[in-house]
Amino acid sequence: MDLDTQISSWTDQVEKGGRDLFQKAFDWDLVDQISATGMYPYFQPLDENQGPVALYQGEEVIMLGSNNYLGLTTHPKVREAAQEAIKKYGTGMTGSRFLNGSMKLHEELEEKIARFLGKEDALVFTTGYQANLGMLTALIGKNAVAIVDRYAHASIHDGCRLMEGENIKFKHNDLSDLERILSDIPQDKGPLVFVDGVYSMEGDLSPLPDVIRLSKKVGARIAVDDAHGLGVIGPGGRGTSHYYGMENEVDLIVGTFSKSLASTGGFVAGAKKVIHFIKHFGRPMIFSASLTPSCTAAANAALDVLMAEPERADRVRKNARWMKKELDALGYKTGHADAAIVPVIIGESMLTFMIWRELLDRGVYTNPVVYPAVAKGNGMLRTSYLATHNSEHLEKALEIFKEVAQIYGMTLS
Repeated sequence: MDLDTQISSWTDQVEKGGRDLFQKAFDWDLVDQISATGMYPYFQPLDENQGPVALYQGEEVIMLGSNNYLGLTTHPKVREAAQEAIKKYGTGMTGSRFLNGSMKLHEELEEKIARFLGKEDALVFTTGYQANLGMLTALIGKNAVAIVDRYAHASIHDGCRLMEGENIKFKHNDLSDLERILSDIPQDKGPLVFVDGVYSMEGDLSPLPDVIRLSKKVGARIAVDDAHGLGVIGPGGRGTSHYYGMENEVDLIVGTFSKSLASTGGFVAGAKKVIHFIKHFGRPMIFSASLTPSCTAAANAALDVLMAEPERADRVRKNARWMKKELDALGYKTGHADAAIVPVIIGESMLTFMIWRELLDRGVYTNPVVYPAVAKGNGMLRTSYLATHNSEHLEKALEIFKEVAQIYGMTLS
């Protein structure tokens, strides 16, 4: 039985019932089986992960698996801002933003994000995941519908499960499917079309101008999750909406601080009245402790660095484009990536794990992604690139990819 089939049977096992709720956990041994082969790739503890080079089991590895796109997690100004915030405000908040957890520190960051993105206002959440849940639970009530790209981030799909309104998925970047769905939305329902700006696994962009055109035809509002676009594409790293020059046509921009902005947290930016509404009806805003002072200050400082050094965004894409071109030349399949993420499409899940292991043993850290996160037979290595990768890092990584291609060349061709 191949691994994809085993994973399918594992999914069935997870869903099985019985009086003892824990029995499925006691019976589940797929990870144990994979771990026994030395091929289990997840929850791997790093010794250090400071930027373009990480330390894994005492050895240096070139980090091609990080979302630290601008390389700011160790920037002196970002570190200093976080340290000073702890000294002044302490280590955490003791309540939600709704009650006692709002600080001027949060509002200053919200104002800066709104100005940076050209929106009236912004709202900061404790995580980017919660930002999507908060926006959706606030806006998509019983008389509304969210139309979401199938490949959109899991937080969007989870937010759709929590909201009271209807959810309809359309085929990834399929404009015909989107148009068909929009044409069937009843007049008494308020539609929101929600897409990623840059898709987190494939690295491809949303065809945003056409999404906007189709949405406007039926009066649908538009939201873009730009977690992987912010700091990477568009003028000054302002993201996908600005990249297309459509920032005034997008109603809501959702983002995270855990990628380019070197922290934890998330935000929603848009019209002041809409943000005010989300603030009072988004459940994660009301029922979660607010973003810690250190994380807020770090994101604020990282945004300052991005605005002062917009060339960092250019370097991210330059590095990713160079690696994509060179990987293609070696015979790897890299899809339609156009941002910081370059998928290396392998195929069967166990082969994906084997190539991941070979790369790691030789000094390159990547992220394997297999079914059900991708379709059966479409296992991939998700590689991503930083502004702080230099030519030496990339050339060394490419040489290791070349060695692995020679080992598995017959399978990859």
